[in-house]
Amino acid sequence: MSEPKPSNLSAPNPRSSSDLWDAVILGAGAAGLMTAIVAARRGKRVLLLDHAKKPAEKIRISGGGRCNFTNIGTTEKNFLSHNPRFCISALRTFKPKNFIAMVEAHGIAWHEKTLGQLFCDDSAQQIIDMLLAELRQAGGTLRLETVIKGVEKRGDLFVIETNKGTQQAHSLVVATGGKSIPKMGATGLGYDIAQQFNVPIIPTRAALVPFTFSDAQKSWSDPMAGLSVDARVCVGKKSFREGLLFTHRGLSGPSILQISSYWQEGVPVIIDLAPDANCFDTLAVARQEHPKQDVATILSSILPKRLAKAVCERDHIHGHIAQLGDKALRKLDDAVHRWTVTPIGTEGYRTAEVTLGGVDTKAISSKTMQANETPGLYFIGEVLDVTGHLGGFNFQWAWASGYAAGNAL
Repeated sequence: MSEPKPSNLSAPNPRSSSDLWDAVILGAGAAGLMTAIVAARRGKRVLLLDHAKKPAEKIRISGGGRCNFTNIGTTEKNFLSHNPRFCISALRTFKPKNFIAMVEAHGIAWHEKTLGQLFCDDSAQQIIDMLLAELRQAGGTLRLETVIKGVEKRGDLFVIETNKGTQQAHSLVVATGGKSIPKMGATGLGYDIAQQFNVPIIPTRAALVPFTFSDAQKSWSDPMAGLSVDARVCVGKKSFREGLLFTHRGLSGPSILQISSYWQEGVPVIIDLAPDANCFDTLAVARQEHPKQDVATILSSILPKRLAKAVCERDHIHGHIAQLGDKALRKLDDAVHRWTVTPIGTEGYRTAEVTLGGVDTKAISSKTMQANETPGLYFIGEVLDVTGHLGGFNFQWAWASGYAAGNAL
């Protein structure tokens, strides 16, 4: 595939301030770009609008700047939704291997990290450049710094009022994402449009987001800020085992972000700080073999030294291991393997990677992403009530839902 000549995708069409398009797509993120590419390849006249100065900012910052662009283990089980079977059709039609083929066709080197997560070797910007190149080659039009002032349907056409004029289209695709990371331009526009057309909304909240602690909790955890451990984190029957990071606000790291999607305010979180160890047995053996050793020193064979010391101080267990009975050892075992903590909240949309909830998928076709009661109106990506686990799943949903809509327009 030859590289198209450079062009200014955001340049306004000189013919008229009011144009008729086959489809206008709101939101130039992952899902919106994919829809525009697929539809334009099919010969559709497509306009992609975004209020930001640059497209796909969430792609740019994702994966530590290297974009965790998919996960080779993607199944419907990696997603939360009030309608859990909704995502199956799209995910089975456009699979991780399909996106990988696009990445490789553009010569982008990638690697697999843990748990099937795929990242660019170099930069997330490569994924953005790839999508923009595909859009150019397909003949789609992108206009940035375009604010949506209003949307309505007049007869069979959608009329989109913007700060740069009026556009008309046979179809309207809402790919505006959720409320997460407002500094990246996130708004609730997609939900407003859904409600305008009587499409129900599942209540939203921040997900894949760090927990916050009370001042009392932070007085103990603050000294551990920056410390990371492998942990198993549980809420109810749901658990994840990945890294846990102590922060000045509370807890973060992959395991915490994952479980946050299942957490409700006031619910305790149970944490195993050393899943591969047996704290009680380690302490009991040391009591026999090294009776004069300090208990915190022995515990530091299981936990980082700073954390081991803090656990002993919090539970008021000190001195030589020989001085401690089984009750004290059981208390430490619980502190390590069943640390129970109730966060006061999360960091909210400010740092959340995704938004849980959204457009009710029972009102949307799982094959086309079209609203059941409003022909020509489509919802894709994060704006829908489909939320993936951490690890490339949300991008795969963006590609898959965008592909479905792009083929249906």
